[in-house]
Amino acid sequence: MTDVDTLREIGQMLRVDSVRVAGEAGSGHPTSSMSAADLMAVLVSKHLRYDFARADDPHNDHLIFSKGHASPLLYSIYRAVGAVTEEEFLTYRRFGSRLEGHPTPVLPWVDVATGSLGQGLANAIGVALAGKHLDRLPYRVWVLCGDSEMAEGSMWEAVEHAGFWKLDNLVAIVDVNRLGQRGATMYEWNLDAYADRIRAFGWHAITIDGHDIEQIDRAYDEAKRTTGRPTAIIAKTLKGKGVAAVENQQGWHGRALANTAEAVEELGGIRQIRVPVAPPERSTKPHVFATNGGSAPVYQAGEAVATRRAYGDALAALGSMRGDVVALDGETSNSTYSEFFGKAHPDRFFEAYISEQLMVAAAVGLQVRGWKPFASTFASFLSRAYDFIRMAAVSRASVRLVGSHAGVSIGEDGPSQMALEDLAMMRAVHGSTVLYPSDANQTVKLVEAMADREGIVYLRTSRPATKVIYGAGDPFPIGGSRVARSSSRDRVTVVGAGVTLHEALAAAERLAGEGIAVRVIDAYSVKPIDGATLAQAARETGTMITVEDHWPEGGLGDAVLEALAGAGVSARVRKLAVRSLPGSGTPAELLAAAGIDADHIASAARELAGAGAHA
Repeated sequence: MTDVDTLREIGQMLRVDSVRVAGEAGSGHPTSSMSAADLMAVLVSKHLRYDFARADDPHNDHLIFSKGHASPLLYSIYRAVGAVTEEEFLTYRRFGSRLEGHPTPVLPWVDVATGSLGQGLANAIGVALAGKHLDRLPYRVWVLCGDSEMAEGSMWEAVEHAGFWKLDNLVAIVDVNRLGQRGATMYEWNLDAYADRIRAFGWHAITIDGHDIEQIDRAYDEAKRTTGRPTAIIAKTLKGKGVAAVENQQGWHGRALANTAEAVEELGGIRQIRVPVAPPERSTKPHVFATNGGSAPVYQAGEAVATRRAYGDALAALGSMRGDVVALDGETSNSTYSEFFGKAHPDRFFEAYISEQLMVAAAVGLQVRGWKPFASTFASFLSRAYDFIRMAAVSRASVRLVGSHAGVSIGEDGPSQMALEDLAMMRAVHGSTVLYPSDANQTVKLVEAMADREGIVYLRTSRPATKVIYGAGDPFPIGGSRVARSSSRDRVTVVGAGVTLHEALAAAERLAGEGIAVRVIDAYSVKPIDGATLAQAARETGTMITVEDHWPEGGLGDAVLEALAGAGVSARVRKLAVRSLPGSGTPAELLAAAGIDADHIASAARELAGAGAHA
């Protein structure tokens, strides 16, 4: 048997196994797997460099299935290389199995969760950036893409950035099988349409017959020889290849074949070929960035400092103390102040331009290799990337997101720039942490804590300068809060964060002159929230006002109510939040119009305290 014959047999084995594992489960995407079987057979057998016994080896290549629905093919590869047993293989899609319907990093060989199409290539850019610029190792990143997902804008954000960054360690394999979920794809088998577009972004593009073993092999060799630009291999394939009843037929997407046994027989039966995978090249060690130490910034009480500015100062200082910290920004670095990190540590700063999906995805890819990414932009623009944030949580990724210019307090720019839903958005992400600092020293402490926090961590920073009210040595643990003002005579509790904390303190000072004692709690950790402190305040004062520069749904007020409900505490609660669509104006005008300034807080407190006569 020639080498080509062996590779063809391995491709058939992967098809058979894709068919039978989906048949065993009664669901899955075998036809989408069958089209790419030859492409993967050649890749794994001859070109991939990977030690499956050491998935955490920094020298390993990376194989990402952007078309994550082709999981039967991926798991068939794992069976072929001996990473999973036949017994585990047949647990596909069962409750409790590691072999989920779409791959996730519950499997050690899976870098990122895929299945929401249009994301895997963007994730791969982060991994490739790590290899080329951070680890400085010769590993290659291989990405299997589907032709349907090439209609996603995020794919073209990824294509453009990969070309701009000249990521010659990245190879995209586009499986052009012509058929999507409901019919033909946009360009069907017009390989030149794909190639021309991809070349326009600075890639080397190769068009091939995706079932011709020799063409596939030559294309991979050509990709490895290509320098100075990424490579796309655009392969014409047949969906359902090898089984006449489904080959190039509509109506079989996402369905097990009607008769698994007959299909397996038509494909030549079950094979037991063990595919040896070449180990990675290990002659060099991962690069380590030297650090010169230093200390965190310190701000003096009474100074007026925007928390966004404190974020930039803190991140730059953190980069001097830790060589594993990296930063990305979406062309807002002179406003988020991540530019301070970029100037201090240019080798670890990546400008994603106005591509928020790509920015978040690249951050996920960077953390695959153990780097600690901080990604920042205006908080409102993170909503563009929400599916990537959601999938980052499915990927078990640890990514730090920073959104500045939140709420009406940004002022004259108007509602298009005002994040008024970001707290709700981020609180809803599985396992997330949501932080909203109120002063500069607090911001510094929270940035330091974010670096080693697992999961999706979101820091909301404010545009206006606010007074420094805490000392540089004060502790601000995640999950905590700070009672900023209290007495034994408190009749009302006001809970704020960020700019509203300062409005609450101003209101409390005014009310003290009227004989109304008000407790003020700084809920800087919105998730997890300090339920114990809130419950104690509710018990002691019986009334509570929450104040947030955010819509009333899903933000600070709802977090407080959930905490009180969880503690079984009853209290009169008034939520002050932005309830009508704002326009342009000064921050003071907009806070007043929204009913979340000191005047409105004081008015609500008088009412709750039964002190209307003092108004």
